Amino acid sequence: MSQAPPFQLQDFLPYLLNQAAETSGQEFQSYYKARYGMLRTEWRVLFHLGRYGDMTATDICSRAKVHKTKVSRAVSALEARRFLKRETRSNDRRHEALSLTPAGEAAFADLTTEAQRYNATLLSDFSDEEFAVVRRFLLHVARLDCKDSQT
Repeated sequence: MSQAPPFQLQDFLPYLLNQAAETSGQEFQSYYKARYGMLRTEWRVLFHLGRYGDMTATDICSRAKVHKTKVSRAVSALEARRFLKRETRSNDRRHEALSLTPAGEAAFADLTTEAQRYNATLLSDFSDEEFAVVRRFLLHVARLDCKDSQT
């Protein structure tokens, strides 16, 4: 009976995806951390509010696929920096609507511009066809609906 080849971590798809995400995101992460003192989850919360408008923390957790504890910490940090504000919803006092302040909107605009620049740099080694294949693959693995791939 032949044995299966030994497990190779460098061929394990979750490991490869994680390594690619960490490596590709480091330069952009250094930008928002140096400029705004933000951590990754704070950037993601800021992005969701800037892109989609007022949301609850629960909405962000669901859309960004981030644990509620991390989102809660990020919301508190962004509020302390005056990038977002909370308002209790009149119809349900358990949920707060989160929205960007003018300072948060300015940070979002700056970071969006930088993200677009950085993305263009990352994609410069790929043809349009190669990127389309990679994007389709990643959306499939992430089980994202192509219509909602802006998260």
